[in-house]
Amino acid sequence: METNITLSQDKSYRAWVKELKQRYLSARLKATVESNRILLEYYWSVGRDIAQKQYSNTYGSKFYETLSRDMQMELPDDKGFSVTNIKYMYYFYSLYNQRVENRPQGVDDFELLALICSIPWYHQRIIIDKCKKNPDKAIFFVRQTLDSSWSRDVLANYLKTSLYENHGKAVTNFQKVLPPPQGDLAQQMTKDSYLFNFLAMRDGYVERELEDALVANVTKFLLALGTGFAFMGRQLHLPVGSQEFFPDLLFYNTRIRAYCVVELKVTTFKPEYLGQLSFYVSAINHQLRGEYDNPTIGLLICRDKDNIVAQYALETTTAPIGISEYQLSQLYPADFKSALPTIEEIESNLEKLSSEDK
Repeated sequence: METNITLSQDKSYRAWVKELKQRYLSARLKATVESNRILLEYYWSVGRDIAQKQYSNTYGSKFYETLSRDMQMELPDDKGFSVTNIKYMYYFYSLYNQRVENRPQGVDDFELLALICSIPWYHQRIIIDKCKKNPDKAIFFVRQTLDSSWSRDVLANYLKTSLYENHGKAVTNFQKVLPPPQGDLAQQMTKDSYLFNFLAMRDGYVERELEDALVANVTKFLLALGTGFAFMGRQLHLPVGSQEFFPDLLFYNTRIRAYCVVELKVTTFKPEYLGQLSFYVSAINHQLRGEYDNPTIGLLICRDKDNIVAQYALETTTAPIGISEYQLSQLYPADFKSALPTIEEIESNLEKLSSEDK
């Protein structure tokens, strides 16, 4: 018996076509990643050969020019053997080889090299330029690029900051009050100083203005916080007993599987700030924390802090809390806004010009 429904209208057929599409896209992505890894492993081997054969020391710059010319004659359709690119192959190997080849176990060698070769070559070249003689910093940025899927521009911007130097350096009590796996991960995810280089505030701004600006730029704010943060809301209504409370910002971190409540302070850190944040941590544990969530952590981000004062203050609380600073890209004078014409003033001037023309 024939049906009036065509094959393209069959729901199960359409679902299968969509599944085929997703499987194809997934396979293509895996093929691209694998192809990139194999190419970088080849570049690594070329850099290793150059280092071992010492031709560059013997023949100087003529070595690179000669090798580039000869390889392009052998592979005329391939654009990967310019003088510059061959030099980067050597720099690539030279930057990482002590970390890769001097590890105690061979399996670790393979895993580390596979990690290093997992990002695109031109990302790798940017890292090579900015992390000379510092393989630990380079590996850190390789991991960050992978974890956060950074574009080349985003990577280049973060390489200009002190992200590596600040990463995991916040003053905290995480490793003291949290179990080892979570405590270590929580410490690693925090920074001593958060760079809000996407904000420019007026002198004399208050906490609500800073909070407004961060939420208005929440995507950039999440990048500043680091990997794994999901924004859950601001000024969350938190009823406790007969009172109501409103924490500044709430996040969930997928890497430590825990809520993170953030309080912003536009002043220098004061020990009394911890009492309020400790209370919020406790309340969120009681009201929001699920069966499979780890204990909530608190993060206090102040304009600046005295590390010794912060360390002493943390000894008075059992709530897991980190204390960090923030930096702004620019601070305008308090009367900066008044120096700019308002919309009304612009429209009035346009009307005057229009009437004069008539």
